Amino acid sequence: MPVSFTTALRVFGTSLFALVVLGGILAAYITGYQFIHTEKHYLSFGLYGAILGLHLFIQSLFAFLEHRHMRLEGQPLKLQRSVALCIAAYQEDPDYLKKCLHSVKRISFPDLQVVMVVDGNGQDDTYMLEIFNEILGSEKTGCYIWKSNFHEQGEGETDSSLQESMGHIQQLVRSSTYSCILQKWGGKREVMYTAFRALGDSVDYIQVCDSDTVLDPACTVEMLRLLEEDPQVGAVGGDVQILNKYDSWISFLSSVRYWMAFNVERACQSYFGCVQCISGPLGMYRNTLLQQFLEDWYNQKFLGSRCSFGDDRHLTNRVLSLGYRTKYTARSKCLTETPTKYLRWLNQQTRWSKSYFREWLYNALWFHKHHLWMTYESVVTGFFPFFLIATVIQLFYRGRIWNILLFLLTVQLVGIIKATYACFLRGNAEMIFMSLYSLLYMSSLLPAKMFAIATINKSGWGTSGRKTIVVNFIGLIPVSVWVAVLLGGLAYTAYCQDLFSETDLAFLISGAILYGCYWMGLLMLYMAVVARRCGKRQEQSSLAFAEV
Repeated sequence: MPVSFTTALRVFGTSLFALVVLGGILAAYITGYQFIHTEKHYLSFGLYGAILGLHLFIQSLFAFLEHRHMRLEGQPLKLQRSVALCIAAYQEDPDYLKKCLHSVKRISFPDLQVVMVVDGNGQDDTYMLEIFNEILGSEKTGCYIWKSNFHEQGEGETDSSLQESMGHIQQLVRSSTYSCILQKWGGKREVMYTAFRALGDSVDYIQVCDSDTVLDPACTVEMLRLLEEDPQVGAVGGDVQILNKYDSWISFLSSVRYWMAFNVERACQSYFGCVQCISGPLGMYRNTLLQQFLEDWYNQKFLGSRCSFGDDRHLTNRVLSLGYRTKYTARSKCLTETPTKYLRWLNQQTRWSKSYFREWLYNALWFHKHHLWMTYESVVTGFFPFFLIATVIQLFYRGRIWNILLFLLTVQLVGIIKATYACFLRGNAEMIFMSLYSLLYMSSLLPAKMFAIATINKSGWGTSGRKTIVVNFIGLIPVSVWVAVLLGGLAYTAYCQDLFSETDLAFLISGAILYGCYWMGLLMLYMAVVARRCGKRQEQSSLAFAEV
């Protein structure tokens, strides 16, 4: 059978499968078919809810199976391969950078090459070079302050001097165990490109890391193990947890959400070999593949504009586009900084949502090269926010007060079920607070996703450097509009609601009491267990590698 015909058949098959999945969910949603319901539909269970429940069950099951496989001891690993760790830095908090470099120094991998590239070469950036020399400085260390970068000449730089400096950068990086480059500002992708280009084909694998990340000593070995065991695995990601989770309520909720994202969602994807994003704080790539698509990755454009965010997700997509598998391992761990203020968190989530929707379109081109789970999950997760928004607007403008209350109760019930499963899988009762994240998702992340689509071609880092935090109020616009829409719908529904019958009042009072008790109980538990630890500028993780 010709390869071209086989490929065409797979493209047709996966496209048809995607349409069937989307069509099935859409039909279940539109028809509103219900298996059971009470009189006047106070309570009901329908086909759409069953589909979403089945999805969560299957996802949780395969995540559990993947974790069980992770716990098995792998084959003894011969550390004969060469690995380079590339650190991207931009206006980093000095304390975080020191923690990062101290953890790098403790990585248990012989002859690990380290390349840190700083996005900026001004006087305000040299403190990072000084910290690098303080911690990793030796006769094996090389440093260079570059007027330019690989794509833009600096002041006073000529074509010939630019070529000469490029050659010097490559020679410096390849001959030094530890190297630090300060270059002309160009964004994170420019920083990563410099490290990848300078290394060239001099190493077998490239590990990526951000400058606010504390790495576990075994992180490199554990990711390398998966790449060595299966030549069809092109990239591996590790378990990213939060370094400053007790700094505020937003960082704590981010910490439980991170754990779910990595250890349920990505663990499930890993079971099928199709992890859709190898995170920047902890990932490893086959260098032969990376060098193969380096230029295409750097020059990525969307709607005619050059892409300057979503660098890690597009790297992953490039690996998937070649037909290679991507994996996740919880045995490789790190801790990374997360925003502690609501506005900075909102801007971060908006930027990530932009890259998600943009890369979803690119990822769809390669559904046929991977397991059908990638197609199925992409359709479900990609369209879920739109179904949810439609549901909320319909309930708030065409429903009854009870329908709105029932929806809120259902959201929290699903949150509790997921949180309970996470407590079991992680063995940590703290995961019960994952159900609190549902409120953050409904009130803030959902409108941020829509705003991300509307402004998908706007570029920039999205979040400021950690040395100087810049407040950006733009993210409040979609949240404010969303809150206004919901309040307007609630007022409209209350105005149009007929007089309550005794049954109506009974359900409303019972539901309100139940909803109030849920929040009162969980918030009291939060205040007793978590709030007393928040706001303290110290790392309180149980992970040994956090002790820096």
